[in-house]
Amino acid sequence: MLAHLVPLGTPYPLIPFIVLIELVSSLIRPGTLAVRLAANMVAGHLLLTLIGSLAPRLGIALLLGLLRGLVLLITLECAVALIQSYVFRILITLYVEEVRSPKIAGILSKNPKLIS
Repeated sequence: MLAHLVPLGTPYPLIPFIVLIELVSSLIRPGTLAVRLAANMVAGHLLLTLIGSLAPRLGIALLLGLLRGLVLLITLECAVALIQSYVFRILITLYVEEVRSPKIAGILSKNPKLIS
């Protein structure tokens, strides 16, 4: 896991700084994924709630238009949920493959001291 924190060819004086930056980046990734997913879910529900709260003040004709609009927004929310799940899965797969890449396996096999 730690072998991918230092790119090949990094000058020795920069290695501690690069390791620190890459470690912070690796630790922040799950948080950014969670915030992104939560923000997209909450934003759609908030919009539906705000628009739906207008219903008691509207007449019948406008209420039917509002309901039609809410159904369209729910459909849009379902599409956004599918897209978000796809993006979430792709990003998780990319992050896992980054750690399990053959380049890392090659570095570890050439330098057994890195494993211990």
